[in-house]
Amino acid sequence: MVRETIRQAEEKMKKSVEIFRRDLAGIKAGRATPALLDKVQVEAYGTVMPISQVATITAPDARTLVIDPWDKSTMKAIEKAILNSDLGLNPNNDGKVIRLILPPLTEERRKELVKMIHKRAEEERVVIRNIRRDANEEIRKAEKAKAITEDESKRGQEEIQKLTDKYIKEVDQILAAKEKEIMEV
Repeated sequence: MVRETIRQAEEKMKKSVEIFRRDLAGIKAGRATPALLDKVQVEAYGTVMPISQVATITAPDARTLVIDPWDKSTMKAIEKAILNSDLGLNPNNDGKVIRLILPPLTEERRKELVKMIHKRAEEERVVIRNIRRDANEEIRKAEKAKAITEDESKRGQEEIQKLTDKYIKEVDQILAAKEKEIMEV
């Protein structure tokens, strides 16, 4: 029972860190990357879908993204989705592809981005701590119900704490790498 609780907690923490990693990949650090458009949703064919499901996205150089729609009739919808996103980019449509030119980041914008990712990292740490709290509560309930011994409970909680420390450290490492990337560009 304790093993299962620990396994579930670790799974949730792992997922949480992966979501955090994916979120940070979408934050532009002055370098063009197709991941920048991951959150952009296009209204096409009567439904809303990620831009990657209606076009090929490439980064021919460090400052440019090229979006090549599979169906040229979706170009207007893609342009509209980009303009409505919080990316602050202006799409250039030449009738065949859409080009996005990323402006160089100002020092002020870099600091804003760093502040934003620090806030996001703290939110992720809270999520991990909440997972720890829930797992520990489950273990304590099992101990109260006499399903496990006090020693098993203590060992389980210690193991949960080790997992918490491990995944919070991973969040901190991802944060440090992203911060370095933003400030160095």
